Amino acid sequence: MLIKLLRLVFIMNREILLHYATLAVPRYTSYPTAADFVPVRDEMRIRFLQGLESNQAVSLYLHIPYCNNICHYCACFTKAVRRKDIIDIYGDIIEQDIRLQTSYFKEKPRVVHIHWGGGTPSVLSCKSFKKIIQVLHETFVFDTPMEHAIELDPRAVRREFVSCLAEIGVNRVSLGIQDTNPEVQKLVGRIQPVSDIARAIKNLREVGIERINFDLIYGLPAQTQQSLRQTCKIIADFQPERIACYGYAHLPKKRANQKLIDVSLLPDAFERLKQIEVVTDSFCKFGYEAIGIDHFARSDDSIAIAMHEKKLRRNFQGYTNDESQVVIGFGASSISQFSQGYVQTISDIAHYKKAIVVGQLATVRGISINDDDKMRAMLICDLMCEFKVDLSRYGGKTPFAMELEKLKPIIADGIAHEDNGVISITKAGRPFVRVVAALFDIYRHHNTTQFSTAV
Repeated sequence: MLIKLLRLVFIMNREILLHYATLAVPRYTSYPTAADFVPVRDEMRIRFLQGLESNQAVSLYLHIPYCNNICHYCACFTKAVRRKDIIDIYGDIIEQDIRLQTSYFKEKPRVVHIHWGGGTPSVLSCKSFKKIIQVLHETFVFDTPMEHAIELDPRAVRREFVSCLAEIGVNRVSLGIQDTNPEVQKLVGRIQPVSDIARAIKNLREVGIERINFDLIYGLPAQTQQSLRQTCKIIADFQPERIACYGYAHLPKKRANQKLIDVSLLPDAFERLKQIEVVTDSFCKFGYEAIGIDHFARSDDSIAIAMHEKKLRRNFQGYTNDESQVVIGFGASSISQFSQGYVQTISDIAHYKKAIVVGQLATVRGISINDDDKMRAMLICDLMCEFKVDLSRYGGKTPFAMELEKLKPIIADGIAHEDNGVISITKAGRPFVRVVAALFDIYRHHNTTQFSTAV
């Protein structure tokens, strides 16, 4: 069905398609978005940490902002480094960060999910991984079973390393593939033969890590519908449990490395629409279910099950079945989420290290949230996860009179439908669900920060 719904997009007027596809809107991996954070101090984070209850379920995020090389397309907070001592020092700082933040707990929270991101976490030594996990075991209660995930560069997935991951309890790995076409890889600064992917998969499965995700990107220079179709075929042959395919966001003013991308080779908005149709069509034919706007999973995978049970959620890692309302972040640029709000650690690695060493939390930005923020967060989550929201759950139509008025031209363009307070995204409008979600984002009324395009 989803294959047909994306084909419906092209029945719509081309001008309408291009209008919605090129609108700059948030990805809504959080609400309020990180763009709406304001300068805050450590005191806010301390108050949030002290407010955690005994045995409260929390998720942990550990950010490793280093890579051996920086890919041209990368939008992450990361730095190229080749000196082992710098990485070892960062591992020690992460340990101190954990001990510092957990010193404010009244009781140990219960960890239900761990995620290592970056950068490339595999730059850490096995010794550093084990030391960090040991500190986490000392300061948290680990739930059983729980998901323990890590993002990896397939080129660095050696047998000795994955044995270490299995030893510390990692049971899900996301491999950054992006594209398998050699020409595209050269243009984005990431040469990665398919043999590297095959070796990484083999090594992971041999140590018992079977939950494998692949991350892809569409909208890259020189990508074509035909080349993407071939990439999808290669990926499906490896039989990963999940696949995420994100649209490339070209924001060179924010990420200097993206200036290395040849803009003349980037596909236009209409071509990007066709590319995501190809991706969706391909993976659905290969037996995957479409999850939201950019994920695919096998029917027995936990996020596919969560989608069918209407328990799917969205956080900074994308679509998830993680129901924890608290995420505690460690490392430079990491973001923590609490019931009272969000706090972010400074991105500058040198300043982060200096702060942690002297017992400061290096908090730089954040935001307190009120009941209206929490309500709108759930409403936007409904739209992003189910392509539908019933306003009766959120006070009815009256509180959203302004939003409903702005929705009228979107309804007229065939993107959405409204019936007695139930807003549904049409089949043809699903690629543009973020545009509808943005109507309910009160912060967008006064914040014009540049975001990526809707498609």
